[in-house]
Amino acid sequence: MGCVSAVPVPQPRARSANSSSTADNGRRTLVLALLLGAIGATVVLITSGQTWAEGTAEVGGGTLALDAEGRDVTGVPAALAVVGLAALVAVFAVRRAGRVLVAAVLALSGAGAALAAFRGAYDSSALDAEAARTTGNASATINALTHTAWPFVTTAAGVLILLAGVLALRYGRQWPSMSGRYEREATPRAAKPPADPDRPEELWKALDRGEDPT
Repeated sequence: MGCVSAVPVPQPRARSANSSSTADNGRRTLVLALLLGAIGATVVLITSGQTWAEGTAEVGGGTLALDAEGRDVTGVPAALAVVGLAALVAVFAVRRAGRVLVAAVLALSGAGAALAAFRGAYDSSALDAEAARTTGNASATINALTHTAWPFVTTAAGVLILLAGVLALRYGRQWPSMSGRYEREATPRAAKPPADPDRPEELWKALDRGEDPT
């Protein structure tokens, strides 16, 4: 009896399942990155307008309560949040190396916003400047300095932007691209030749397509 060798049979269903799983994973990470980036940037912009530090300054033998908003302490988190939002939108307009670059900008924006907010939580320079301006004494400093929780909330929001950038770096290749869709829509369709009046069957086909054979 002859020896019969086994021939491997392709498994189209397995390949289809893997492709479907990759697409589902891409959609999940896309939605997650959008939520993290949008929520993080929005929170940073909101919390930058909240009171970050409070204290008192001595004025005429008394004390004057002073406070400083996040933008007074540092404008970096709010500026980087705007950059992060722009990068979050731009990541869908580019492909390949451009997408990696924009995703890196998104991640760095979040990291910078978080670091600046964390450092601002212990910064008293904004209130010292306010005390000097209010008292008219350039050497005046703030007393009884306290900080609110807002700079730490801003730090956490910056981390959300950072995570969105990390997801874009890791899974961005699986995400759809706006440019590819627009390019396909902008590609002109090949013009169909006019129906030959000497061939009745072509006239009928033209009528079926809704064209005017005349």
